[in-house]
Amino acid sequence: MCGIIGYTGNNEAAERIIYGLKKLEYRGYDSAGIAVADSGKIKRVRSAGKLENLVKKLKGGSIPGTTGIGHTRWATHGKPSDENAHPHTDCTGMITLIHNGIIENYYEIREELKKKGHKFSSETDTEVFAHLIEEKISMGIEKAVADALKRIRGMYAMVILYSKEPGKIIAARQGSPLVLGIGKGENYIASDVPSFLKFTDKALFLEDGDVAVVTKEKVSVTNGGKNVQRAVRDIKWTAKQAEKAGYPHFMLKEINEEPQSFEDTILGRFDELKGRIEFESVDDKKLAKIERIKIVACGTSYHAAYAAKYLVEKYSGVSVEVEVASEIRYANPVVDKKTLLVAVSQSGETIDTIEAFKNLKTKAGYSLAIVNVVGSTLSRMLDGVIYTHAGPEIGVAATKTFISQLAVLYLFALHMGKIKGVLKAKDVRRGIRNLRKVPGLIRLILKDREKIAKIAGKYKKNRDFLYYGRNINYPMALEGALKLKEISYIHAEGYAAGEMKHGPIALVDDKVPNVFIAPQGKVYEKLISNIQEIKARSGTIIAVTNKSNKEMKKFAEDVIYIPDIDEDYYPLLAAIPMQLLAYYIGVKKGIDVDKPRNLAKSVTVE
Repeated sequence: MCGIIGYTGNNEAAERIIYGLKKLEYRGYDSAGIAVADSGKIKRVRSAGKLENLVKKLKGGSIPGTTGIGHTRWATHGKPSDENAHPHTDCTGMITLIHNGIIENYYEIREELKKKGHKFSSETDTEVFAHLIEEKISMGIEKAVADALKRIRGMYAMVILYSKEPGKIIAARQGSPLVLGIGKGENYIASDVPSFLKFTDKALFLEDGDVAVVTKEKVSVTNGGKNVQRAVRDIKWTAKQAEKAGYPHFMLKEINEEPQSFEDTILGRFDELKGRIEFESVDDKKLAKIERIKIVACGTSYHAAYAAKYLVEKYSGVSVEVEVASEIRYANPVVDKKTLLVAVSQSGETIDTIEAFKNLKTKAGYSLAIVNVVGSTLSRMLDGVIYTHAGPEIGVAATKTFISQLAVLYLFALHMGKIKGVLKAKDVRRGIRNLRKVPGLIRLILKDREKIAKIAGKYKKNRDFLYYGRNINYPMALEGALKLKEISYIHAEGYAAGEMKHGPIALVDDKVPNVFIAPQGKVYEKLISNIQEIKARSGTIIAVTNKSNKEMKKFAEDVIYIPDIDEDYYPLLAAIPMQLLAYYIGVKKGIDVDKPRNLAKSVTVE
């Protein structure tokens, strides 16, 4: 998720663009850049690091012109650097563009263009699009863009400048958000409303397949080559509300971004026809030699890793151990050349995980990092890396990054199963079909979030909660309890439901709600037995179960329904109500859920 801003009008473009980028910096902050068209030329300035680095560069020299584009980057292809920062250009320097999203087939296009003599100056997927336009520029910029869009697969928000038509900006959307700000004698193109809300409260939201041609006087939109009309809306948000897209908190905004984050994570990583998972930076030959796996993580990442243990062992037959990073770094674990070490970390900078791998990496046969931040320490120090592509997360509590970690780990489990010969192509295809359903099913859960808010209101004054799950849903019980502790300051514990009679049942009374993650499946009857034991002792039950389960109403005071899916995939859906329940309880208690006390987004000191 990156920040995009374009401007054309009568004012100096650079000033408007820098203002817009400051409002969008939360969307990406590993590099930034700007390009302005003036007198038949395009001047471009880029800088790695935070936006302030770009601002310092611009103070060293003017960049005049009244039409321009700017970008703050969250890297997906290529490390953070000046060369990989947007905007990118073609060989001639006449075509300059910025891009949010992922071009799935960029590598094959890049290789094809290289054979034709094209020279590339970055490691990004974005740059290939500028070169595709260059190939057909003799047709005119608009037709060349249309032709290039036909060549690419993936999700994108594209914004393009052409030096020979300096007062014009072309924008295209597929999957990634793009909105036009409609002003008087000036117009804007952006990934989010905050970038232009100071100057206009009129917005036109582009839809998938739309291509817009924007000048200072007018905006025209086509879709599939046909002219279309999109409504111009009045934005009622304040500037602060706009940064959160109208949501009261970043946490709720990021929970609502989970369907998109999930799609971004799995996109381009499978061939459904062949029943194959594809990871660009993973050595499959080395994975084939692996006989045991150790996954090392902390906090929410640990819970994602714990869920992966069930899947990888089931799908591949390979033994998996999940270790807390702060413990394993001081232990003497058994690691040899047949061991795969996997680090799971949102930031890639978690100090305990980094220190643990300093000692373990040389002993292992192969090591992988599953991280969200391109160029982070863990991504550089291990043998391979799989990025989660969740984009920046502002709320301290992990929400969409957790879902993206799970998405990667599900893909990895299917991949290991195929490599080890336990899964056939048809099994992987079934897994892919399930994963492709998940974003739409999460959207259904989010539509019913007010029902979860009402349930939260009933329990906001309780001082203790117990969470239970079995098998692959046990880690979701751990995560649910953690979220409640983080966001509401209520004491909560997560347990494997079979452990209930080994201690936790002593806590059961009418003042301690018991949250059961209980979709129907092979352990469902056991969970019902656990629920009945609690009911016999006057305990209160909140159940999360699948929509077709009609009997749960008999056992639970409150039922939260999630859509039906194959049994192994319920954690991807059950995690959402866990997050929403914690969020609404915290909000109803008057807590700043984006910045819970004593917590930091990334633990970088021991």
